[in-house]
Parts: sequence; structure tokens; C-alpha cells
Amino acid sequence: QVQLVESGGGLVQAGGSLRLSCAASGGTFNNKPMAWFRQAPGKVREFVAAINWNGGTTVYADSVKGRFNISRDNAQNTLYLQMNDLKPEDTAVYSCASRRLTSTLAIKGESRYNYWGQGTQVTVSS
Repeated sequence: QVQLVESGGGLVQAGGSLRLSCAASGGTFNNKPMAWFRQAPGKVREFVAAINWNGGTTVYADSVKGRFNISRDNAQNTLYLQMNDLKPEDTAVYSCASRRLTSTLAIKGESRYNYWGQGTQVTVSS
């Protein structure tokens, strides 16, 4: 049974940094794309960042480009999101996602992911 467990969220002031982690278990992840999505109160879930199987390709939402960095450690089955220069509009529940099928691409589409974590809250105060 695939499990994705996020950690690292919290309360931070604007301009601060946080590093999110997503620990994966119950499957093979080192040949699968993974991604981060977020959902703010009253809004639909949106794409944040994605990474291909070996970390060689990444893609970001325009709103986080230059501030966030997605990475992975396949030996540890862990996905990361380093978030710098945080803004109040980054406040959301952040969830990691993994695909069932293999691919060499970094994939943005939410519907392309099969497994989801429960999410971790990130709150940025102004």
C-alpha cells in the first residue's frame, strides 16, 4: 500500500523559509514523477512544482518560480520542497503526489497523479 507522508509545515513570517518533506513507502518511487500541489482556503488545489524520476527535470508554477526548489532523494524515497521568500499568498495546505505509472517527464497535471499525501499546513504571516 502506497503511503505519502508530508512534514515540515508551520507558521513563518513573510520573507522566511520552510523545507517540506514527503516520505514515500509501499511502492517503487525512483522511476516515477512526483509533484507538490497546494490548496488555500476556499480555492481549488493548484500545481506548485514537479520533478522527473531522477531529478534532472523540474517544472514550477509561475507564482513560485525563483523562490521554491523541488528535489528528491531516491535512496531515501523522499521528496522535498525548499520554499524561500515566502509570501502570505503562499498560505495553503501542501500535498505531495506520485504516479502509479513510470515516466521520464516532470508532469504538471493533477489528474495524472494517483497517490496523495494528507498534506501539511503552511501559514505565512504578513
